[in-house]
Amino acid sequence: MNQPLSFVHPQAKIADNVVIEPFVTIHKNVEIEAGTWIGSNVTIMEGARIGKNCKIFPGAVISAIPIDRKFEGEESIVEIHDNVVIRQQAIVNRGTKAFGKTIVGAGSLIMPYVHVAHDCVLGENVIISNAVNLAGHVTIGDNAVLGGMSAVHQFVAIGAHAMISGGSMVLKDVPPYCKASRYPLSYSGVNSVGLKRRGFTVEKMREIQEILRVIFLKHYNVTQALSYLEAEFPVTDERDEIIDFIRDSKRGIMKGYQFMNGNGSK
Repeated sequence: MNQPLSFVHPQAKIADNVVIEPFVTIHKNVEIEAGTWIGSNVTIMEGARIGKNCKIFPGAVISAIPIDRKFEGEESIVEIHDNVVIRQQAIVNRGTKAFGKTIVGAGSLIMPYVHVAHDCVLGENVIISNAVNLAGHVTIGDNAVLGGMSAVHQFVAIGAHAMISGGSMVLKDVPPYCKASRYPLSYSGVNSVGLKRRGFTVEKMREIQEILRVIFLKHYNVTQALSYLEAEFPVTDERDEIIDFIRDSKRGIMKGYQFMNGNGSK
């Protein structure tokens, strides 16, 4: 851990086998657990809580104060759970009094130039591709994938196992298991490739597909679609997860895709 070309505040709590490369700066009120590697030129500011076996690549900034005019210097933290990889030049800001923390779940991958703003909550095994920008208070479920250069509006929720295409503007909530693409962002099918990789059976993927068709393709409004699902579809974890996500949505969910002609009208 002893690296003479880095600055580690004497009040920081660093496990003995953490590797710190040259030119790292670690402020006070920081905790880093065993097996983590900190690449050169990383800056870790007050309030960082970094778990075991993480890898933080050169130029990343962890636990900078929120970019939020309501922030008044209150104590808050960033939680980076175990086995997270944060690549070059990524930024993860700490929380505000609204929630108190920003969370990156275990096994997640944050690629270069990603910005994770204050009070975001990322589940486990989330993949955030290059140059994605997350505004404040974004919630992302386990195993979701965001394509490169996407931008996510504040307070948006993205469900577990969802896949967002590269370059997307995510202004509405994206339910679990969906692929989302086009502009404006729309439902474009089930994330079947991701689900297959995670061991979902063909039968389970068909069940999820039928549920999502009711919501996005059957011309019901949201209330009608949820009522139909509860009345006509058997109770399963996936059905209830989708229904609960939509019922809890604060911004409303994205729409089903509707073809638009060349002059922009439907």
